[in-house]
Formats: sequence, structure tokens, C-alpha cells
Amino acid sequence: MTAETPPRETAPTPPPRGTLPVTAARRGAYLVTLVVLPFAALAAAVPVCWGRGLGARDAVLAAVMYAVSIFGITIGYHRLFTHRSFKCGRPLRAALAVAGGLALEGPVSLWAAEHRRHHKYADRPGDPHSPWRYGDGGAALLRGLLHAQVGWFFTAGRRSDRRHWAPDLLADPDVRRADACYPLTAAASFLLPAAAGGLWAGSWAGFWTALFWAGAVRYAVVHHVTWSVNSIAHTFGDRHFATRDRSSDVRWVAYLTFGEGWHNWHHAEPTCARHGVLPGQPDPSARLIGLFERFGWAHDVRWPDPGRVEAALLAPDDPRGG
Repeated sequence: MTAETPPRETAPTPPPRGTLPVTAARRGAYLVTLVVLPFAALAAAVPVCWGRGLGARDAVLAAVMYAVSIFGITIGYHRLFTHRSFKCGRPLRAALAVAGGLALEGPVSLWAAEHRRHHKYADRPGDPHSPWRYGDGGAALLRGLLHAQVGWFFTAGRRSDRRHWAPDLLADPDVRRADACYPLTAAASFLLPAAAGGLWAGSWAGFWTALFWAGAVRYAVVHHVTWSVNSIAHTFGDRHFATRDRSSDVRWVAYLTFGEGWHNWHHAEPTCARHGVLPGQPDPSARLIGLFERFGWAHDVRWPDPGRVEAALLAPDDPRGG
């Protein structure tokens, strides 16, 4: 009689480098504020719009808050603070930090840390929100798309360590102030449009409808529009440049995100201030940076070099394109 061979012990998988554990309470907070509430706001918008419609006043306020929030993310959080695509003075840096905070996607240093880790491990183990995490097709890809869109906020047991990924931002006193004031900025994201609506209408009804449309619904739309870059623009679309990941160009995502959906070149040249570098790729965020430069508010802007763009283009028959 022979003894059974004991099962071979396997070493536990080490946690991704530069990450910290997330408590259950914080994961629950992420679930409520970043997953449940945006979906609830969008679901509530359907019967409200069907029943009484969206008035012009609330539409204007929502559009203004949407534009400020999106530009705050694309120009401020993303191109300035995360990738240092340009430099600017303290007043504009502060304004862009506040505008990004109005999008309600977290403090600037944490947002930058997560995004820098994404670039380091894009679509590979270690990427916080790759849609290819569970497989390449069918139900696995559908699960991955949901993970990249919103699921990773709740399911991820670890978040990026700002000390590892964003020490430059933690050393910046202006960024530390912006991080410390983030709760106030988040409150202002709802109260500013609500107060504007109440004053415009001269009634509490104007306050509450603006709070709903320009506050809650706008916040939900901004979230899902910007997060579609994580999911849609890493799964579908065209690839004109060779990268180590599956970043792609998706026109409708680019339109809604003011240029962020031209994602393929961004992963080829992350520090470039312009993402839409090919003909027919409008990039409003880059245009606004150009205006800042013209007015003397921005400098050392890293504009694309036409020679590098031309050299990086994939041939039409290259299987890496699409």
C-alpha cells in the first residue's frame, strides 16, 4: 500500500508592485458612489425626462458642468498632472485641479497614480482596468468590459500607492491642497449648479431640478463617458500605431471626451499634448491647450512631431492595425 502523494504547495501570487490594500469599508464606499449612484441617476433620468422633459435652463447648466468636468479631466488630471504634457502657472494649475475634481473621479494624486500604473501594465497583469482581464471573447470579454467600465472600483482589493506612482504630485504643495479640499470640491460639484439653477429660476424648484440634471445626471454621464476610454477604446476601434497594448481610436468616444478617444496615439506617445494627430481627428482638449499657450498661460507644450507620427504609422496591411 503506497501513501498518497501530498499536493504540491504553490507560492501565493505576490500583490502587484506599487499597490496598497483597500479596506472593505472603502470598497463599499466605491460601490455606492462610483457604481450604484451613477446608474441610479441615469435610471431616474428616463422617467423624469419622459414625464416632464428637460428644460432649457437645466440643459444649459448641465452642458456647462459637463464641459468643465470633462476638460478638467482631459486637460487637468490627465495631460497636465499625470503626463506633464505642458507646464503652466499656479492659477491655471489650481483651476484645472478644481475642474477635474468637479468630475468626482477622486483626488488628483490618486487619479494620476492609477493612470500611471495603467500605462505601465496596459492590458497586462497589473493593469487596474483592462477589459481583457478575463479572456478574449464571449462572456469573458463582456465581463472584462464591465470590469473596465465600473467593476474594478469595487472588485479590486488593492489601489495604486501614490507614494510609488505619484511622488512628484505628493511633493507639490498645490496638489496636496487640492487633495485635501477634494471633499469640498465634490460638494461644490452638486451645489454650484443647484444654486445657479435656483437663482436663475428664482425658486426652490429651479434649485432641485438643476441639482438633479446638472448635478446627479451630469455626474453619472461624465463618469461613464470618461470610463468608456478604459473599456471601449481598449477593445474596439482602429489602430494606426504599434503599441504593446490594445489601445485604439473610437470616434464617438473621442467626440464625447473632447479628444481622449483618440487613444492609440496616446499610448504610443503618452506625454504628447495632442491625442488626435491624424487628419479627421478633432481634439478640443489640445485646441484649448493651444489657446492657453497663445495667451501665455501655458508653456513647454509637448506637441506631436510630424516626423515621429509618420514614422510610427502602421502600414495598411499590417495585421497589428485595424
